[in-house]
Amino acid sequence: MKLSLPPALLSILFRGSGTNSVNAFTLNKASSSLLPSLAARTRAASALSSFSSVAIDKRLRGGHTSLNMAAERPFQTWTFDKHCETMAWTPAPEVTLSAVSAADGGALEDADLVIVGVFAPAKDEKEDGDDEEEKEIDPIVLTGKALALDEALRGALTELAAENSKAFQNGGGAGSMTPVMRIASSGSKAKRYVLLGLGAEDKEKDVDSATIMKAAGAVASACHDQKKVASCNVLLPSKIEGGSALKDFSTAFHSSLYADNRFRTGKKVEIKAEYVKTVQLFMEGSADGAASAIATGAQLANGVSLTKDIVNAPHNVLNSESLADTAKRIAAESGGSITCEILGKEECEERGMGAYLGVARGSETDPQFIHLTYKPKDGDIKKKVGIVGKGLLFDTGGYNIKTGMMELMKFDCGGAAAVFGAARAVGDIQP
Repeated sequence: MKLSLPPALLSILFRGSGTNSVNAFTLNKASSSLLPSLAARTRAASALSSFSSVAIDKRLRGGHTSLNMAAERPFQTWTFDKHCETMAWTPAPEVTLSAVSAADGGALEDADLVIVGVFAPAKDEKEDGDDEEEKEIDPIVLTGKALALDEALRGALTELAAENSKAFQNGGGAGSMTPVMRIASSGSKAKRYVLLGLGAEDKEKDVDSATIMKAAGAVASACHDQKKVASCNVLLPSKIEGGSALKDFSTAFHSSLYADNRFRTGKKVEIKAEYVKTVQLFMEGSADGAASAIATGAQLANGVSLTKDIVNAPHNVLNSESLADTAKRIAAESGGSITCEILGKEECEERGMGAYLGVARGSETDPQFIHLTYKPKDGDIKKKVGIVGKGLLFDTGGYNIKTGMMELMKFDCGGAAAVFGAARAVGDIQP
């Protein structure tokens, strides 16, 4: 039996480290007569090769050589000698969201992109035999500030709805949008106008959270899709008003701008709505408490962002210790309202946590049993609520039947990720 291997590889096989010794042993098991020949070849290769074993060792372990991957990587990750101790967080979007009363908030059209929210007429009881596709769409009925804007634009918004009546259905689908219409005026650059569907109007009920969040997501998408737009004004009808509606809008808007670029480089990096600086909501209803509600929504979105970050992080970055570091950071940024207690291996053994420790033995890092506790700063505790989530950072069990989705097993920490996201939001909001 004759085996030819590259000199550099032969030098690696007999370095004598734990992993490499196993490789050498595997070859030895395959052919006992092969080992002396390989040893001879290795000695010759060490003398002839331009790669010394010391240089190769540096290249594997993170020394300053041309093959030093750790020094060139754009993010911190696992190395041969050391696991990753921290996990980066995705920064919050830089877009400024605000809300004003449409009555005294300035000119609606004074923005690069103007989005006009419209309700479709209330649906009548459907009669037997009606064919929705063949049903003729009535002309859109605009009211209030939307009507005034349409008249200033000489009916352009009505025409936009009519041209897209079959798809837009006068706004019958929450979050639906017409194509962008550009209107140029002398002395300024062209403005872009879009109609935003808010679903069928129900005069007896308030607009539900799902509709508001779909509309907010559509606004975020439009801000991203329309390049070179620095400002955006959004007109919302009077039925959408109050702190709860604005909080929902803010949460969905900021969450829709999430983009995980921690492990991307070059052209793969995507920044959502990177040109947009301001988005202003023109409320035909009440805008009282707008600043506080929008801030709370953004804080909730930050919690959602952290949950996504944890679930998205690969296991060469996220391990038990980097997750514990994330918990410590949540506590540190809470202004003292959240405390963090972490039980290590010894503490878990003292408590007889055998099942937990049995699973943890499959990891290269020690177990971290994390307990975050929030207490109001005023000390007035009215109710105790517990949230528990499993933080299995990579589920290798049943690997023989997971060949088509093994890379997705990092999602098994979703329970812990949800708890961490909630903790971050609570620490920011300080309820």
